[in-house]
Amino acid sequence: MTPRMACAVKLPVTPAAISRPARTTVTKHKLFAAALELMGDRGPAGVTVDEIAARAHVAKGTVYYNFGSKDGLIDELLRHGVALLAERLSEAERESDPIAAVERLVDGALSFFGEYPAFAQLLLSEMWRTPGQWHDTMTLLRDNLMSIFKAVIGRLAADGHIPGPTEVDTAAAALFGTLVVVTLDWLTFQPDRTKDEVRRSVMSLVLGLTGHAARR
Repeated sequence: MTPRMACAVKLPVTPAAISRPARTTVTKHKLFAAALELMGDRGPAGVTVDEIAARAHVAKGTVYYNFGSKDGLIDELLRHGVALLAERLSEAERESDPIAAVERLVDGALSFFGEYPAFAQLLLSEMWRTPGQWHDTMTLLRDNLMSIFKAVIGRLAADGHIPGPTEVDTAAAALFGTLVVVTLDWLTFQPDRTKDEVRRSVMSLVLGLTGHAARR
């Protein structure tokens, strides 16, 4: 893991969390951040509750009190992260122009994964693991994200921008997978590149396939 990817993770407080007691909210976010940092290095199976508690500077029992178990923590971590990502990506659906919507989708994904590279790595390791311990959870979360990608890609298809044989489901999955892998490749092997440079490269690929010139 590069120094850039190993940086401390700061997960935002969602509106739902704000209504909880302040101490509980802060503790949960410390545990989320600690677990995410550790799992980004070794994956969920390679991390213990003791390590998560130590990284978060809380007692081991605090993990069990808030989440019941390490599996409970990971399950909530996955749900929490995907909810934040979906919220970021949903901004693309408000764009009236389908090309602008794709650009907003790409920008939103790169921005989120750039801020939380360990979560991108966790998604990459768990979403396509077959069979995986969190397969049922990941299936639900994938469906949530894919609904956004399908909506945006579907508008491109409706306007005749997608080649005839290409299915919307396939194009949506391909774009999502591309964004996860491209982000990790960028942060690991090309950290000197800016997000805008990476976004333009992805858009050149997407728009090249649709027959459009890439926006600058």
